[in-house]
Amino acid sequence: MIVCSCNVLTDNAIREACASLDVAPRTPGQVYRCLGCSAQCGRCSRTIKTIIEQAVAVCPAACAVCPGGHAHAHNENDIPQLSDLAVLEAAE
Repeated sequence: MIVCSCNVLTDNAIREACASLDVAPRTPGQVYRCLGCSAQCGRCSRTIKTIIEQAVAVCPAACAVCPGGHAHAHNENDIPQLSDLAVLEAAE
């Protein structure tokens, strides 16, 4: 099913991105970046977040080590978050 009509993202593409051993996005913004696009109207963000939560809940490698419940070696810390940008701007 098409979740994001602006970027033509399907629920399957989002689930595959969430299962990625390299990236494993945990926010809608990370999903957009992982799939090579960016948010347009933002209406799909809630649905993307729900798909992420469902994907994390069924992960066979779930453990307490990873904040998302995944034992994968994803690079979540390499992706700047809005909170990181606010801290950097405040430091300037």
